[in-house]
Amino acid sequence: MSLQQQLDEAKTQFVANTPAEVHMEMFRMIREQQEAGLVTGLPVGSKAKDFTLKNALGEETTLYEELAKGPVVLTFYRGGWCPFCSMQLRAYQSILPQIEAIGGQLIAISPQSPDNTLTQKEKEELAFTVLSDTNGLIATKYRILFEVPDYIQDLTQNVMGLDLAEYNASDRWILPVPATFMIDESAFIRAAHVDSDFMKRMEPQDILDELSKL
Repeated sequence: MSLQQQLDEAKTQFVANTPAEVHMEMFRMIREQQEAGLVTGLPVGSKAKDFTLKNALGEETTLYEELAKGPVVLTFYRGGWCPFCSMQLRAYQSILPQIEAIGGQLIAISPQSPDNTLTQKEKEELAFTVLSDTNGLIATKYRILFEVPDYIQDLTQNVMGLDLAEYNASDRWILPVPATFMIDESAFIRAAHVDSDFMKRMEPQDILDELSKL
């Protein structure tokens, strides 16, 4: 089963198991983002923005230093609370040996706090680098950050019981649009998948196919 098939099944369950007000407002947010066309990500052919971020143990990772070792698959996700993100990361973990065999590496970034990143990394048994961008500074550089609309803030906190600002150890309600960038050793983006629909992600096989071209 492809990753998207798994995500589609999860979407069906999400709609079936949540009140209409919840999933209809989520779909509204997706639709508004798509219509606005503001969160599109850095374009293919442009140079990736360098950054230095810490993992859950306080160890720093700098993108350009990692690119000196080989191409990087850079993926931004929403957080460990998002089941669609967890499915994505597990699917990417399954192809990590192939990514490394090609000479590449995988780096994942979310706005969640380092503590929540560590919890997720251990729970999902993730062997790749997972970094925290709690203030969304790097997501902003990659043109994928957005302010969570008030109606979603209310829904998330009062219906779903999640205080996203607290979860992210931030004073802002921010999220990245899920995005995956394939970056070559010269720091150029060679392929990208950016979609306001958080129920869609780049297929693992597409990652391997694109990585093999770098």
